Amino acid sequence: MILLAFLWIAWCVLHSLLIGRPAERIADRLLGRHAGAYRVLYALFSLATLIPLLLYQFSLPQAVLLQAGLPVRLLRHALLIYGLVMLYLGARAYDLRFFLGITQWRSMRRGKPLPPLAFRTDGILARIRHPWYSGGIAVIWGFGEITDVFLLTRIILTAYLLVGALLEEKRLAAKLGERYIAYRRRVPMLLPGPRRPSSPGTE
Repeated sequence: MILLAFLWIAWCVLHSLLIGRPAERIADRLLGRHAGAYRVLYALFSLATLIPLLLYQFSLPQAVLLQAGLPVRLLRHALLIYGLVMLYLGARAYDLRFFLGITQWRSMRRGKPLPPLAFRTDGILARIRHPWYSGGIAVIWGFGEITDVFLLTRIILTAYLLVGALLEEKRLAAKLGERYIAYRRRVPMLLPGPRRPSSPGTE
């Protein structure tokens, strides 16, 4: 399992580095007028490197660490449902075309400047700042049996998502300034809270 741990950590580190601003600046220089395609290429590369890693993980022999009695099954199902709901509500709140790079690609093809990404605080974002990170962690722990192999993967990916959420917080605070800092004071990061009075949904 040492190799599996190394591969997952390498994937997480590479995934984070390639989405960072330094990597984007390098891509701007290398791709030139095709720089708008970087986000699409990044998404395709992430998927292309994730699939063989998952196939390798599923090929490994596994030992069950926790028998799936009724309480464990109920907890897993609750986590899975919560996670899927957070992912769905997050998809409704976020601009998926921008996230996947389609907006950037179309702007490049049309020779138009990239429109700024709106800062939204409506919908699920009025209750939790990072529904995808929260939902992702819940799905990771709710899916499948608790085996030695999957436990290792769960720990690594949970740490990756937590670090990712903290880095995203830093990036958004630097980019949006006091608007995001005020939003951060009002809305929880990873666990949904009650809806509180806020500014308009799109600022």
